[in-house]
Amino acid sequence: MAKSTFLSSSIARKVAMALSGLFLITFLSLHFFINLTSVFSEDFFNEASHFMGYNPLIQFVMQPVLIAGVVFHFVMGIVLELKNRNARPVTYAKYDGAANASWASRNMIISGLVVLAFLGLHMYDFWLQEIVYKYVDSNLINETRYYEELVHKFISPIRTGLYCIAFILLSLHLWHGFNSSFQSVGFNNKFSKSLHKLGYAFAIIVPFGFIFIALFHHFNQ
Repeated sequence: MAKSTFLSSSIARKVAMALSGLFLITFLSLHFFINLTSVFSEDFFNEASHFMGYNPLIQFVMQPVLIAGVVFHFVMGIVLELKNRNARPVTYAKYDGAANASWASRNMIISGLVVLAFLGLHMYDFWLQEIVYKYVDSNLINETRYYEELVHKFISPIRTGLYCIAFILLSLHLWHGFNSSFQSVGFNNKFSKSLHKLGYAFAIIVPFGFIFIALFHHFNQ
């Protein structure tokens, strides 16, 4: 009952949404760092990917937690959006959202759904095929296969283009979401301005870093 009451609170839902978002940002940072190494060192990328792919703690504890976090974050985002729309008055003058909020903040649900669709494709491309490789086909362990598999994904200009578009929308999603998450959990002190700047930098550097990685491998086949 207490848990149900907690999640029924508007403030509690926003806090839960924020915490799940910060958790996913942590994962995104790690994912970005590992993928970035593929540009500089094929061997290090293979070693890092092999560790992530066969470490029991990551595979059987962190990976299910991550999937649950993704599902929770996007479901909670849809719930909040629907409740906000239902609570919005319709008897007053037409609401001019562009005059009061940025495009990113007004269209979080759109950018979020596109990012979710991209995650589905990403999981099909990498996670599902990894599961098939290890547990269905029972292939022998090959510690040097990861770089070649990554590069192969970016041969197609269409797939590479979709990848880049998805990360542009992720950048817009993070532009508002990063700082909104800290605001929702009540982080408001003398470090807030610096944190906002860090959030904006993260929203640019990481998504466009992923785009750089994709284009690098596409044009260096």
